[in-house]
Amino acid sequence: MNIAPAHIEALRGFGYTEEESRFLYIVATHSGYFVARQFLAFTGSHWGSRTTSFWNKLATRRHARTETFPISGVVHHLFSHRLYRQIEKENLSNRRTHEIDFIKRRIAVLDFVILNQGYEYLETEPDKIRFFCGTLNIDKQVLPARLYLGKKSSCPTIRFFLDKFPIFLAPPSPVVTFTYVHEGGVGFTEFATHLRAYLPLFRQLSSFRMVYVSPTSSCFPKATEIFGSLVKSPLESDISVELVRYFRVRKAWDEKQYGAVSDADLIFRNLMRTKFSGERLEELYRGWRNGQVTETEISKEVGGNGRERMAGFETFALGPKAVEDAHSGGSK
Repeated sequence: MNIAPAHIEALRGFGYTEEESRFLYIVATHSGYFVARQFLAFTGSHWGSRTTSFWNKLATRRHARTETFPISGVVHHLFSHRLYRQIEKENLSNRRTHEIDFIKRRIAVLDFVILNQGYEYLETEPDKIRFFCGTLNIDKQVLPARLYLGKKSSCPTIRFFLDKFPIFLAPPSPVVTFTYVHEGGVGFTEFATHLRAYLPLFRQLSSFRMVYVSPTSSCFPKATEIFGSLVKSPLESDISVELVRYFRVRKAWDEKQYGAVSDADLIFRNLMRTKFSGERLEELYRGWRNGQVTETEISKEVGGNGRERMAGFETFALGPKAVEDAHSGGSK
């Protein structure tokens, strides 16, 4: 993680130590919110005069406020516009007030970043756009985006990478790594939606990696299955293999063999339905289903994708002990 010395000096100008300044920079950039255990883990310290001094600085300088939630407990919010301006991040939404679900996810994001300080993060929306569109020469239209209509102007605004999940490079590898942070809620619909939003960008990359981050490992098998179904298999496979899989899932569903269709198969079918539409493909499906068209003939008909891709997937468990050891600066 490369933090500009000027930014550390700017925070030290408020009276913070170098270590406190580094922590505040990371909080402001990646989260906006933090809890006491994260500061203790980052600095390798314990409750005492040192931590009391830090809390007092935050309060007297009005850089952070303390909020208490029934289940999540005490959370500190770094909100000072002046502080963010000193590190050239005054436009980040992290300093604004958010709902508890957002806060819980940002705290989980901060856990991940603290545990993985050796990476080169694309910290902001402009940083990510510069990397993908400038360094990699990818069309801006394939980036995950959302259109906003202005309240005071009729001119709409397009925002990119609104999820704000960490994206980074792990030197010396040039492969970009995306993350998805699951803060512990139930269900995988949001993860599938996230992957679909990123698919146009994924298709432009010859290789990339996705890390699924969660406080519990129980969700890892399902997440792996969904990534394989929506991303890895379609991108790494020949398009004819992808088409045959779609035909098989569709046939099982059409024939009401619901037990043979997994949740990942249903997601895959719904995703591919638009891609594999058209009169000619309908003819191929009917012929294949009736045994008049072989899979070899399908391969000859549609051809391959002509491009090799590598879509890596890993999981990362956030645990109490790992967070306590974060001051070592190690990364997984």
